Amino acid sequence: MIWNEEIECMPKDEMKKLQLKRLQDVVKRAYENVPYYKKRFDEEGIKPEDIKTLDDIKKLPLTTKDDLRAAYPFGMFAVPRREIVEIHTSSGTTGKPTVSGYTREDIKIWSEVMARGLTMFGLTEDDIIQNTHGYGLFTGGFGVHYGAQNIGATVIPISTGQTRRQIEIMKDFGTTVLIFTPSYGLYLAEVVGEEGLTPEDLNLKSIGFGAEMWTEEMRQEIQKRFNAPAYNIYGLTEIMGPGIALECPEQDGLHVMEDHFYPEIIDSKTMEVLPNGDRGELVLTTLTRHGMPIIRFRTKDVTSLKNGACPCGRTHVKIERITGRTDDMLKIRGVAVFPSQIEKALLKMDGIEPHYQIIVTRPQHLDELEVQVETSPELFSDEVKELVGIKKKIENFIHNEIGLRVAVTLVEPKTLPRSEGKAVRVIDKREL
Repeated sequence: MIWNEEIECMPKDEMKKLQLKRLQDVVKRAYENVPYYKKRFDEEGIKPEDIKTLDDIKKLPLTTKDDLRAAYPFGMFAVPRREIVEIHTSSGTTGKPTVSGYTREDIKIWSEVMARGLTMFGLTEDDIIQNTHGYGLFTGGFGVHYGAQNIGATVIPISTGQTRRQIEIMKDFGTTVLIFTPSYGLYLAEVVGEEGLTPEDLNLKSIGFGAEMWTEEMRQEIQKRFNAPAYNIYGLTEIMGPGIALECPEQDGLHVMEDHFYPEIIDSKTMEVLPNGDRGELVLTTLTRHGMPIIRFRTKDVTSLKNGACPCGRTHVKIERITGRTDDMLKIRGVAVFPSQIEKALLKMDGIEPHYQIIVTRPQHLDELEVQVETSPELFSDEVKELVGIKKKIENFIHNEIGLRVAVTLVEPKTLPRSEGKAVRVIDKREL
């Protein structure tokens, strides 16, 4: 199913013409209405009329999260504050948050792009969608909510937490589509088992997940435990929220809603734009946002662009699964390590639960990395000799994945902290 076939299947040359016109419009609007952009453009000697081709976007300055924080609270708005009907902020950062403001037209755009993505998951007006994303200043809950209502589905806005109540409602209400973060989804699946239920006792036909890092192995685990396909949702508060890119039934990259968001991949050291297929940092420009246009925002997310025909019929460029962030990368003894690499190694093991924590220390001027891993109840009851063998095997798997020797600690089932939102995977105890 396709929600907006005219746009989602638009020929590439037509899409590029649309993108250029919208890019020229948004650059002009930002220059004339956002003091930050006027100052930056003037410093770079750039005028809106200098944008004559899509390639000219490279002339424009990059925007960072620090730039948005410096404009706190309303300095990035391009319209009078009375035209802003909704405000969200980023979460999980130190200092001032980044503020995101929406006009009524922005909310319509948000609901449109999310309706497209939820349709990819199979959501229709006949479905019941249970949304466990938070409904506070976090954008996740609202983005899913607006898109589902646009389709006409029945929304259960249960938000995060109340895990046993979540399962009761899934069963009693006949939830057909479930939205969660990957870590919370695994916790939900664990409690489903504790309640004596199986996937067959639920009515799920598909799952949407996002808001944190994941691996293909984690997706497979989620699908196995719920007996339903799981599709990735990508978004970030600074640009809009969830709905920037979503997976189609092929589960082979996320289609970017490129009539509204223009993607680039840059080298995060040189700031040079990389060709399609090269892995680097994702940079996004809003093409249609009214209340708060954002030009060339550095997301810090590591991915690559993927062009070409998709069997689903959509023509929009894809981004590959996010494999890390340029700012959550761990530098251990000179080696760049992403938590997702360790997760990938762990999920290859039988008898290991998908719950882990990475502890980084520097006891004597040398970085040490410990990975605490939960065992299954069956494995934990095995003999010490067997556990030592498993521990060594996990250490070898991780070594093969990241090129470093790490210490693995096996812990009892259900002893590591559970998350109802974004999981805290890394505890860095170094004094850097």
